[in-house]
Amino acid sequence: MKERIAISWSGGKDSCFALYQLLQSDEYIVDSLFTTITEEYSRVSIHGVRESLLEKQADSLGFPLKKVYIPAECSNEIYQERMDGIMESLKKAGVTAVMFGDILLEDVKSYRENQVREHGLKGVFPIWGQNTNTLIRDFLSLGFKTITTCIDSEKLSAPFLGRVVEGGFLDELPPDVDPCGENGEFHTFCFAGPIFNRKLDITIGNRVDKGRFHFCDLR
Repeated sequence: MKERIAISWSGGKDSCFALYQLLQSDEYIVDSLFTTITEEYSRVSIHGVRESLLEKQADSLGFPLKKVYIPAECSNEIYQERMDGIMESLKKAGVTAVMFGDILLEDVKSYRENQVREHGLKGVFPIWGQNTNTLIRDFLSLGFKTITTCIDSEKLSAPFLGRVVEGGFLDELPPDVDPCGENGEFHTFCFAGPIFNRKLDITIGNRVDKGRFHFCDLR
């Protein structure tokens, strides 16, 4: 029998492409997506996407969505407590593995592996170690559509925010910016692609500057 796997889901391109590759392997049964939501704002943590839009995305993908609520000023202790809770819940539901969309950061991968191992689960990393320039262009060539929702203003200028990622976007990136934003230079929201049952119609709303990080509201 195939193992049941839960998907650590941000709604962005990396988790989306990792899910695509996982589905292509046909090695697991996807139990659900789970996402951290900032309680005070009802938005995806770090990415800033509305909770309601995340729900529509999960519905288009056809997978159950589980939410992990954390406070805006979240201590490591509270974050660990909430993650322990979702991991135990997944384990009780018969999940044996958790998928992550990490690509290059060794410390992050080790943290994830230790986190799930403590609950008797294993970490699965479908796009780990891939060349990020090749990866993002393969992602786009398959027909995925993604838009930037957050940028690090110390790495990217305002025109990169609220912009659909395509060839021109990649060509214009500064040389020190990873094409997948693997170092946190930008974050995205996927709204179409081969694993979606339908394209999400989105409109760009207000732009909000929160110090170093600038966000673009999507509706």
